[in-house]
Amino acid sequence: MKINTKQKRVLLTGLLISIAAIIIWLSFGAEIFTKTKVLVETKDEIFGDTKEWKDHFVLGLDYTLGFIAFVNIAFFILVWKLKSKS
Repeated sequence: MKINTKQKRVLLTGLLISIAAIIIWLSFGAEIFTKTKVLVETKDEIFGDTKEWKDHFVLGLDYTLGFIAFVNIAFFILVWKLKSKS
């Protein structure tokens, strides 16, 4: 299958967006599941160690892979639409 320059540009853009999503996921700590709260342990001299939940979003692999799948499907449809008639 020959691909033209528009298709190459679209494929490269889709690849760059997918790589950026993986880099963002890695910067969030490479968690498997998305978290909206994080357990924080604080040390107190009077009460001892206490644990409480803090609101903090941590991007997980589940949302990242869903986004990458959506991007890949959209860009492959676009590549298919841009194919040459020859």
